Amino acid sequence: MSSPSHGPPEPLHRDGRDARDEQDGSGTWQVKARLLGVARNLTSATRLHDVLSLLRDVRGVEIWYTVNPGSDFSAGLEDYLLSVSGERHVLSWAEAQHAHFDLAVACAVHSSMHVLEAPLVVLPHGAGYNRLVARSTGDTTSPAGLSRAELTHDGVVVPDVICLSHEGQRPRLAVSCPEALPYTEVVGDPAHQRTRQSLPLRDRYRRSLGAVDGRKLVVVNSTWREHSLLGRWPDLLLRLVAELPADEFRVVLVSHPNVWAWHDPHSVRHRLGQALDAGLAVLPPQEGWRAALIAADWIVGDHGSTTFYGAALGLPTLLAADGLDELDPASPTAAFTRDAPRLDPRRDLYEQLLSIAATYDPAVSQAAFDDQVQPLGDSGRIVRDLLCGRLAHRGIQVPSEPPPPRPVPEPEPHTERGPQTFDVVGTVTGDGTVEIRRFPHVPHLGRDRAREARGFLAVTDEETRTELRQSAEVVVRTVAESEIPARTWAGQRARELPGLSVVVAALDAHRHLVLLREDGRLPGGRWLEAYAHREFGMPTPRLDPVLLGSALCQWLMTPHVGRLGGELTIRTGNHEVRVRFTGEE
Repeated sequence: MSSPSHGPPEPLHRDGRDARDEQDGSGTWQVKARLLGVARNLTSATRLHDVLSLLRDVRGVEIWYTVNPGSDFSAGLEDYLLSVSGERHVLSWAEAQHAHFDLAVACAVHSSMHVLEAPLVVLPHGAGYNRLVARSTGDTTSPAGLSRAELTHDGVVVPDVICLSHEGQRPRLAVSCPEALPYTEVVGDPAHQRTRQSLPLRDRYRRSLGAVDGRKLVVVNSTWREHSLLGRWPDLLLRLVAELPADEFRVVLVSHPNVWAWHDPHSVRHRLGQALDAGLAVLPPQEGWRAALIAADWIVGDHGSTTFYGAALGLPTLLAADGLDELDPASPTAAFTRDAPRLDPRRDLYEQLLSIAATYDPAVSQAAFDDQVQPLGDSGRIVRDLLCGRLAHRGIQVPSEPPPPRPVPEPEPHTERGPQTFDVVGTVTGDGTVEIRRFPHVPHLGRDRAREARGFLAVTDEETRTELRQSAEVVVRTVAESEIPARTWAGQRARELPGLSVVVAALDAHRHLVLLREDGRLPGGRWLEAYAHREFGMPTPRLDPVLLGSALCQWLMTPHVGRLGGELTIRTGNHEVRVRFTGEE
């Protein structure tokens, strides 16, 4: 790990003056106390940064970071700490041991932290203490974070404060490490509080995740190891994006940071490559999970904390894997996992999502969450005041007001180009509305797995597979700022692909040029401009050019509907857009 350019903090004089401040004297703000954030893996580091951000309105506290070595999941950790603090404030473990700090804070405890001179405060890095990890705890019954092996060294309790999210965790600690009980404080869950404070930003987060134009958001959460969702059902993500209509659903993956640390980001994205090509969005391990939960309409998950947090927000939740063998049976997470509705990956996924949305009872999860977190709305203040109280001897004062709410950051999903070919089915209703469902074309799944009922193919001009272009009824150029004029391009495609029924060239987000086959003639068909109609008091709707081409093709393929008029309504799920047409003058 890199050493800071100005060196680690020096010991204090006996009268409390800071030796480095006295030697340097060039700082702008006075540093009264130095705090060391101790990270053991990426999961704990992200929670640690979140906790220490509660001190933003506290004057006089300087924050440093270090990595407590030994975790199998420390890959990427140094880069993350450098990104949140800068090189000057990240120390090696050796430097941290020999520097003076007034307080140390960790969100994953280990007995090796006894070497630090500073008093140590530890907090959980998930929804309480739930997982059984014998490699860390030394036994198969103690939950990680509450075991004697982690909390003590040579029979002495290492932390000065052990933060619990609920009073109900004390009886469990009394079984696993009773000598640690005097050091406990119930502080709630500041991460959950911050999530709830960010609920008003739901629309912003949904926009960032692509849940627009009537799309519902399915957040898939997987923890790590073989009992996780990804471990049990590695093809579930591909099936979700292939079986859910692309205009009605958006699928986003939140996976445990340990997945990324163990397999590395390149390997993770490589493993998810087909699902990414079909439209999956993947959130990075550092941040985004809370924004995704706020934006979500469904959670499909496992026994990971993110699934539990999502259920606590009242979201319809289905478990595709339960991992009960990895959970402390006395934990509220285990209770929730035992009772939560299940998703059967071998059955129709679309129907299961609709069914749980209609029948889900949030009380199933709320009772378990009430046993996991208390108090719900004051955790940030409690944690901040606890840390400040431990620094009072250095002149740090507790602010009179609670920490101001800080919305969680907007998510930054990783996506690929997405599908360039769609299987399209549709119908024209009695009132002339065209109902369309588009599915990413995923040939290797087979029609028995990726929905049997398929109609025709619609491709973008970026589809590189010749056989799909030649089989398509619709071809679309989605890039408006193009070298070849729209009408010239459309005529070329009509001549090259005589089997086409519709050619569409995007002109902007709301308007497109259309060439229709009529009376069996294309090229030489009917030229139209299509534009989305704006209703009074509403923004101008986006008009997806592939959706437009698909709807027009369905109209042409439907008997007895007559010649296309000057207006058409396109419906995808519960979302409608009215399209108007103008012809050549």
